[in-house]
Amino acid sequence: MEAMVAQAPTPVTQWGIPQAGPFRWTNPATWPREALALTGYWIASRLVMVGMLRSGKAEQAIEVHRTYFHWYEILSQGTYPVGDVTWQYPPGAALAMLAPGLLPFLTYLQAFAVLMLITDALTQGVLVRVSLRRNGGVHRGRSTAGAWMWALALPLLLGLPYGRYDLPVTALAMLALLLLPSRPRTGGVLAGIGAMIKVWPALVVLGTPRGRSTRQAWTAMCLSAAALLLVLCTLFRGAFDFLTAQQGRGVEIESLGGSVLQVARQLGWPGEVDQHYGSLEFLGPHVHAIADASLLLTGFAFGWLLLWRFRARRWSAATPYDAALTSVLMFTVTSRVISPQYLIWLIGLSAICLTVRGSSQRPTALLVLLAVGVTTIDYPLFFDSLIHGGWSATAVIVLRNGLLLTAAAGSATRLWRTTVSPVAALQPAAHELRQGPVRVA
Repeated sequence: MEAMVAQAPTPVTQWGIPQAGPFRWTNPATWPREALALTGYWIASRLVMVGMLRSGKAEQAIEVHRTYFHWYEILSQGTYPVGDVTWQYPPGAALAMLAPGLLPFLTYLQAFAVLMLITDALTQGVLVRVSLRRNGGVHRGRSTAGAWMWALALPLLLGLPYGRYDLPVTALAMLALLLLPSRPRTGGVLAGIGAMIKVWPALVVLGTPRGRSTRQAWTAMCLSAAALLLVLCTLFRGAFDFLTAQQGRGVEIESLGGSVLQVARQLGWPGEVDQHYGSLEFLGPHVHAIADASLLLTGFAFGWLLLWRFRARRWSAATPYDAALTSVLMFTVTSRVISPQYLIWLIGLSAICLTVRGSSQRPTALLVLLAVGVTTIDYPLFFDSLIHGGWSATAVIVLRNGLLLTAAAGSATRLWRTTVSPVAALQPAAHELRQGPVRVA
């Protein structure tokens, strides 16, 4: 008679999927099923995204082939596009425009798309790595929801993420956030580089805990940004010309202020839409008042963030991530321009928040996901109608911006409650959170 040996229950992941046991990242055959599911979905969805660019007929492909390549040729001669009102980016953006030149055996569009695809893959890998242990389980206090957020949300924007340079900027900001707890100087350096490419990554250091780590991160960010600026000013002429173009910006048709003017146009407002300073903006009565109101709201958002920073008393492992999402959401919603690619920033920061179980921003991430879906209805499906006017397109953009406004208000409220209010909002897993190093490789 054979002896019966009792077997322990098979461990499962947070999603109820059996763990695969010890595994090596270099050997997919040993990966847990959740990592395999993520990989399979990522490959399938990214093939679709690349296919949307391959014909070269998509608007974002035309943008890369014409505008970006035009800037690449100018930058290759050692000067920024001086006098070009469509060049409205910080000096570091030159690095993104010149990067496809590293793959001279491909066309500019092909090289650009390949670099975006590689960036996407590396970002997905980092999100999986910070969540899953080598035995297939989930790191204490961590969650794989962030990896799923990135994998699922980015394809909702169709081929757009591979046709704009916002993807590598977002990746830099995400990596900076993940490194700040254990390597504040390195995180600060990455944030400074990102800020020199597209400004907003400077906000990711806002939520660092008071003390030595904040001083290290903020100092490293300022020094890295200054060093990169010095190098770029040495190598290229006209590094600050973009400031002139920024001063002339009006109210873009997809912005929060643009939503107000869209409704007003349906009710008889006599304004019109025209190409202005590189984007489609409203021209007509009261536009300057709406633009001024947007700047005033941006100033209010900045003041609120400073007040929060001064009043905050409680920090958890999720606080720097939550603060980054809140700040970028507030500045995005109050901006005079909300382009579809801005949603890439919010997807990335939402994904970082979701890697921590104790994050207060899970409802915000859901609203961001809904806003991404509505953005795809707006662009490219209803975009022509939005330009010429129509109730259907107006309803879509009002819904999208309403979701973003609700997300920003709710995000700020939850951040305040969990860090400032006398009684913090309940955090079910707060006692499990760690301030220790986060492994990203």
